[in-house]
Amino acid sequence: MANNHKPPFSNLQQQSEGNYYSNQLQTIFEYFQKNVATASMAAEATGIYQKNICRYKRDLEQSGRLWEITKTVCKKTGFKAWYLTTDPKKAPNFSPQLNLF
Repeated sequence: MANNHKPPFSNLQQQSEGNYYSNQLQTIFEYFQKNVATASMAAEATGIYQKNICRYKRDLEQSGRLWEITKTVCKKTGFKAWYLTTDPKKAPNFSPQLNLF
C-alpha cells in the first residue's frame, strides 16, 4: 500500500499566494542572523525542509544577503558543509562602510 501523503490544501493555497515562501524565507533569514549554521542545522531548528533552505540560500546569496563563512564538518550530519550567515558583520571581508543593510 503506497503512502500518498499530500500537504493540506491550506499549505497549497499559501504557496500559490506567495505567503508560504515569504514566511519561510523570513524565518531562514532571521535564523541565520542569529546563528552561524549549516542548512541541515537550520532545517532541524526551524522545521523547514533542507531542500527548501537550499533554494532560499541561493536567493539570499544572489541578493547579497547571505554569506558562506567556512566549510567544515556539520555538527548535525558529520559531513563537510558550509556554515552560513545573513549577518553582514560576520561576512568575510566585512567593512562597516559597505554595510547597506
